Amino acid sequence: MKRTRPLLLVIYLVAAAIVGWLLESTLTAVGAATITPPFTLAITLLVIGAVVIALALPVRRAVRDRAASRPGARPVDPFYATRVLVLAKASSIAGSILCGGTLAVVGYILTRSVIAGVGSIFTSGAAVVGSLALLICGLVAENMCSIPPDDKNKGNKDPATTRLQ
Repeated sequence: MKRTRPLLLVIYLVAAAIVGWLLESTLTAVGAATITPPFTLAITLLVIGAVVIALALPVRRAVRDRAASRPGARPVDPFYATRVLVLAKASSIAGSILCGGTLAVVGYILTRSVIAGVGSIFTSGAAVVGSLALLICGLVAENMCSIPPDDKNKGNKDPATTRLQ
């Protein structure tokens, strides 16, 4: 599996911001209430990010112990590591999309001629912070699940198996 590319995350973020802005504008034009994310969204995104990091820790420890050739080092369960890696990648992509959407909400609220209540600005800003945390936690967990290159294959430059220095 290849690493998540920053350009892909930026594309998702910008696309979600455009869709979010258009949605907010459309809702305002038809006289409906605009979308304001609840504060619990930010808390939930922070908890999910922490869980993703916690799930990646055993993989990181096992890889580090094996690389250091410590006696009694347990092998890395490839199925568990793959599941955590996929979850980390999905978390970073979801965080990017949510960050774009919530940034659109914040931008729309702040650019209106009628200023919204402080509560809606605060909860929308908290959602931006939570989605950024999810994105970062996903990228960190993805890095934690990478394996160092084999000693036998020192010339192996496959980006899926090498750790960034």
